[in-house]
This record gives sequence, C-alpha cells and structure tokens, in this order.
Amino acid sequence: MKYIYFDNAGTTRVRPEVRDVILPYLDEDFGNPSAIYDIARKSKKALETAREKVAKAIGASPDEIFFTGSGTESDNWAIKGVAEANKQKGKHIITSAIEHHAVLNTCEYLSKNGYELTVLPVDEYGIISLEDLEKAIRPDTILISVMFANNEIGTIQPIAEIGKIARNHGVYFHTDAVQAVGHVKINVNEMNIDLLSLSAHKMYAPKGTGALYIRKGTKIKPIIHGGGQERNRRAGTENLIGIVALGRAIELLTEEIDAESERLTGLRQKLITGVFKDIPHVRLNGHPEKRLPGNVNFSFEYIEGESILLMLDMKGIYASSGSACTSGSLDPSHVLLALGLSHATAHGSLRITLGKFNTDEDVDILLNELPPIIKKLRDMSPLYEEMKK
Repeated sequence: MKYIYFDNAGTTRVRPEVRDVILPYLDEDFGNPSAIYDIARKSKKALETAREKVAKAIGASPDEIFFTGSGTESDNWAIKGVAEANKQKGKHIITSAIEHHAVLNTCEYLSKNGYELTVLPVDEYGIISLEDLEKAIRPDTILISVMFANNEIGTIQPIAEIGKIARNHGVYFHTDAVQAVGHVKINVNEMNIDLLSLSAHKMYAPKGTGALYIRKGTKIKPIIHGGGQERNRRAGTENLIGIVALGRAIELLTEEIDAESERLTGLRQKLITGVFKDIPHVRLNGHPEKRLPGNVNFSFEYIEGESILLMLDMKGIYASSGSACTSGSLDPSHVLLALGLSHATAHGSLRITLGKFNTDEDVDILLNELPPIIKKLRDMSPLYEEMKK
C-alpha cells in the first residue's frame, strides 16, 4: 500500500546513503572500537570520523562530542550531570513550560530530590520572555535548559540571546536541539551554548543513537558507569553502526541545509495557505515565521485530533496529534495548554511534519483529503452543532 508519511518530527525514514555507509560495519568491520586489532582500529577510526562530522555541524570541537543512546539520554545526562557536579554552588534550575518530557521529567525528578525548579511561561507563540529569564536567575542558579525548537509546534527560541544571558550570569546553558540539528543552522560558540542534545533518528538515521555536546571546562558528572568508553564519561560499548549512520546523516543535512530549508518552508506555507482557504475555524499553533521549516500544527475547533488521525490513516496518510490522547492519556498537550489554548481546542490538534521524502504532490493530496474529513467529523460533533445555533 502506498502511503504518505507526515510524522518526521516523530521519527524519520533512513536515507539510502546512510543505509549504504553502515553495511561494512555489519559485516567485515564489526570490531569493538576499544580493542587493538585491525578491524577494531577500523571501527575506532569510523567512530572518530563520525564524531568530527557531528562537531562540524554545530561548530564544536570533536573532543566536545560524546555519543549516547538517544536524545532522551543526552537530556538526562546534561541536566543530572550538571546538577550533581555543581550542587555545591547551588541547586536552582530554570527551564520552560513547553520542554520535551525528557527535560521536564528530569527536572521534576531533581526537584523532588533537593533541587529548586523555575518553569518559565511562554507567550501565545511558544516563546519565553528574556526579561522573565533574567529575573528568574539567582545566585544559586546553576543551569538553564531551554529547547532550541519545539517538537510539537516548531517554534524556535531566541537561543543566542538566552545563551548570552546565561554567559553573563555565569550559568550553564543546555538546549535540547533534537528537532533543530540538521534542519536549522547552529553554532554553539556564537550562541553561547554549553550543552546541546541531538538524536540520529530525527535526521534520517536509525533509532538508538544520540549525542551530547559538552563545552570544554563544563563541570559535569557521568550518569552511566562501567567501562572507560567516551573518554571515561559515558560507559557502554559504542553503537558503532548507529554512530557511523549519524555521522553520515548529519553530514548530508549540513550540506543541504539551505536548499532543503527553502524547499520545506515552501511546502509548509503551501499547506498553511491551503488549509486556511478551505477549512473554517482553524488555528495555526506556534510562531508563524520563527518555526522549523517543516513543522505545521493546526487546531481544528469542535473536533478531536485523534479522530482526524484515524480518518487520515484510512487514506494512507500518517501524521500525529498535538493531543497526548494518542499515547493513552485523556489530557491534551502540555505545550498547547501553555500557549493558552482551551482543553477543547488543544484536543483538536493535528501536527504535520514535512521531511526529505515529502513532495508537492503529497501536500496536494493532503489538502484534497483533509477538508472533507474535517467536515464529516464536525457534522457528527455536538459542539459544532451547538456553535451553529
């Protein structure tokens, strides 16, 4: 069955160029990078080459890149590692209300274990106030963790400005850049970023590999103990296949970033224009311009996002909802509520995330299929009937 995939913020298909580059490490060059014989030395070289590629993509040095098992692990390490290493200075951490749960739940864990947490609100577009941030910093503040770009609504934060404030106050700045790396230009030095998390499977590489950038001189402790891998900072035999794939994937995205950003932005705007033209009572969530090139998040009033997803699924169109009901919870997205949306409006959300393999034709098909789906669901909706009265 032919299908159209619009959930690239959830995960991505592996690119053929990425798949091809890992094949030798499945067969003849499968050695453990920690060993000293020939095939192990080849593995070690491949690992370090990938480290160089990741570093180049974000303007870092290779010895500031540490491979992990996921973006979630990278977030956990950045936050818990800095908290543990700097608790003598203070136990105050600042984050935002729209962070990924990998950050929010880690911060909440620390708040139950002797640390204090300040959660900054966001405006209607999902952007924190720099004034609020400055006011929240205290003498005992040790870490600011604000995501680069939001996974649900695509809004990009003023990262360089946040980094400057953090630097001026002598506070470490971590950003969860899982959605941003490879899709928008990043330079950790120009932006004063001290720690940055990324994940391979958002960049057309396999799941199960992440990385954490740690600026030289940052006080941080390991959270996984064992052998001496990753320069004694992250134990566990390296996922060589995943790391090689990540290196190639991020290299390709870095080379293509300008052209692909322009292409995806064009598709995004075409989709937004078409939806607003053909469907009434709809809201675009997130900033209209300061957003990821391929991210679109709509709220359709008087219906539920889960129903839209199921009907799109029947048409072979795969997307996701801004509502957490898709994961078994009746609560709407914490991100959408933080923007000021009502529970009812937040429940009617649909996230379309465009990627490398999406085309103009895909968007045309969605724009053809979506209006009758919305109309059918509203015709069955008591809320819509009440509104019409």
